[in-house]
Amino acid sequence: MLSEMKHKKSWTSDQRFMDADTKDFSLIFFAFVVGAIAGAIGAIFRLTLTYIDVFRDKLYSGTGNSGLTGWVLPLLFGVIGISIALFLVRKFAPETSGSGVQEIEGALDELRPLRWKRVLPIKFIASLFSLGSGLLLGREGPTIQIGANIGKMIKDIFKHPDSKTNSLVSAGAAAGLASAFNAPLSGVIFVIEEMHGHFRYTFFSVAAIMVASGTADYVVRVLVGADPVIKMMIFPSPPLSAIWLFIILGFLFSLVGYLFNKLLILSLDSFRDLSKIATVLSVIIAGLFIVIIGIFYPKMIGGGYNTIRTVLDHSFTLQFLIILFIGRLLLTIFSYSTGVPGGIFAPLLALGIVFGMLYGSVMQYYFPGLISHSGVFAVAGMAGIFASTVRAPLTGLVLAVEMTSNFELILPLIITTVTASLVTAQLGNQPIYTTLLERTKTNKKSK
Repeated sequence: MLSEMKHKKSWTSDQRFMDADTKDFSLIFFAFVVGAIAGAIGAIFRLTLTYIDVFRDKLYSGTGNSGLTGWVLPLLFGVIGISIALFLVRKFAPETSGSGVQEIEGALDELRPLRWKRVLPIKFIASLFSLGSGLLLGREGPTIQIGANIGKMIKDIFKHPDSKTNSLVSAGAAAGLASAFNAPLSGVIFVIEEMHGHFRYTFFSVAAIMVASGTADYVVRVLVGADPVIKMMIFPSPPLSAIWLFIILGFLFSLVGYLFNKLLILSLDSFRDLSKIATVLSVIIAGLFIVIIGIFYPKMIGGGYNTIRTVLDHSFTLQFLIILFIGRLLLTIFSYSTGVPGGIFAPLLALGIVFGMLYGSVMQYYFPGLISHSGVFAVAGMAGIFASTVRAPLTGLVLAVEMTSNFELILPLIITTVTASLVTAQLGNQPIYTTLLERTKTNKKSK
């Protein structure tokens, strides 16, 4: 009798568990809807940006050799673009400033509102102006925040209980990253690793982010194309005797990540303390500065995809790579500090590739028998700089592999990312999005 009662109790508990899980199957369907919408919007966003980039390149080409009147349209293009982006953000939706990842993390903790009716149009339109102007910002920040707000929109429209908010918002964020880079697994890993303190981990919530990420990637591949975002040769795995070179590379990237995070926060604080007049002047200066640099050195501006292709396809001198790295590092910090919408993933990946090629060229010169191509370190650089700034080594590793299709480099990427993240942690370098979220909380309290 006692055994029968225990069995009955166990069956009842299991049945309740199964019933609860059955109710969550609706979450998978709506995660599919979120992914489809995020993928469609992400594809439209990418295609529109491509058109704007082509228009900007044509506008800038030949300007340096033209007369004074030839400078008017390019300068107006840059200044007006940045001005409109900043106006829209500050007037209608301040939470759309920057990448928006920290806002999503705050929303998952129920500390920040998700005003999707404002955020969706403002983030989309303002990001087109800010990224189209040539600022060194990435498309993944906007698509992540847009995707997350689509998750909240679906939750509100279909009147899901509040318990589903975390899962649908997380699914949207994963879909947003997947749609930006054709990297569905990176979207899943990013939510689990970077947002681990905010994401509510259950079987169905993980399934939801997987479905949303995969669906978004499928839609983008249909509308935009299925090629890797970064087209480069597939490198063979380096010999085991060369692994120590990647330990050194990871150490160097820990220093780069530490420097980048500190300079970014310092720059953000400087822009925050500006008066309204000084802010207007800074926007004008930013626009003029970016346009002038873009006319004479087009590889210095933009999200970094043209820079990446140029660095990988050509043989540059060490002096040029050093200038390119320092220039893009400072311009990325400057661009993000203006407060307009835009991510830092793409600019960071470009910095990682430039520094990786620089390091690889030096190592190939001194150890030609160990390294066949310096591009191996460029791929490792993508993962290394992500691990040291965002402190998400697994996401950095998967992102580098998915974006380049260099699956044979997993071991050196592991060595690079682990070294970079461990050393930068010992230096006291906090993950950049954690710092940005805490900074946002502090600013809100002080007002």
